[in-house]
Amino acid sequence: MNHIPVHKLKRRAEIGLEIHHTNDKKWKKHSGIIGAHRDDHYLFFMIEQGTVSFMVDFTEITINNKSIFYVLPGQVHYGTHSENTSGWFIAVDTALIAKELRSVFENRLLLQQPFQLNDTQYLKYQSILRLMQDHYLTDTNGSFYLSIMQSLLNSFLSMVACGYCNEAVSTKSQSRPIQIAHDFKQLLNDNVQLVKSPSAYASMLNISESYLNEALKKVTGFSVSYWILQEIMLEAKRLLYYSQLNIKEIAHHLGYDDHTYFSRLFKKANQITPLAFREIYRK
Repeated sequence: MNHIPVHKLKRRAEIGLEIHHTNDKKWKKHSGIIGAHRDDHYLFFMIEQGTVSFMVDFTEITINNKSIFYVLPGQVHYGTHSENTSGWFIAVDTALIAKELRSVFENRLLLQQPFQLNDTQYLKYQSILRLMQDHYLTDTNGSFYLSIMQSLLNSFLSMVACGYCNEAVSTKSQSRPIQIAHDFKQLLNDNVQLVKSPSAYASMLNISESYLNEALKKVTGFSVSYWILQEIMLEAKRLLYYSQLNIKEIAHHLGYDDHTYFSRLFKKANQITPLAFREIYRK
């Protein structure tokens, strides 16, 4: 493939939502068919029993029983392992997720991790998901079908966001540096192909470059330049591994007219050339 496939939810779900209860056989069949891809929407998984593993942006994530995990739009992922699994799969259009909830899911510069449920939480999640699926599959032409579906979805998403907030820092008590880190990540995701200057991101945030650096170092331990380079290298690795684009095409896609400069930058950041990375990881 020339580019990494992007799966679009609207092609298969007119209301911007899919929910399915699944099992081990279905997990394995689904993973084998679709392979590595991106989605233009969110994915949420709740594993009831067993174990599922995903490769998400070159990190293997294992989800055990009674756990929640989500994949963000744009993250390259595919299933690698499933054992005695049953659970839930929910695909959600980004437009259906409230801004305050998205800020919880998207405020991590590092890859999100599974959230382990206790027994009480698990029963609550299972209950809301059963209600969602029942409504999703029945009375689709009934009065207020979409309103009820949206209310149930909001309840589920709020529960997930609450769980992740309790694991970290509550959104209501976010410090200024945490908010800056979140806003920076959003800007970085949207602009990294064209904008690679720390001062430009600081300007977009209406703060000084030194304050942006200070905030990111406080929250993450790393500077603005570090995160810009990390985002560029992550996308480069995705394209090297999952696409057939040559080095020049990848460099151009990432906003570099000089592909030799891009190659030097890649080697400096990863201690390996782009071609060598492709050869090693495609074995």
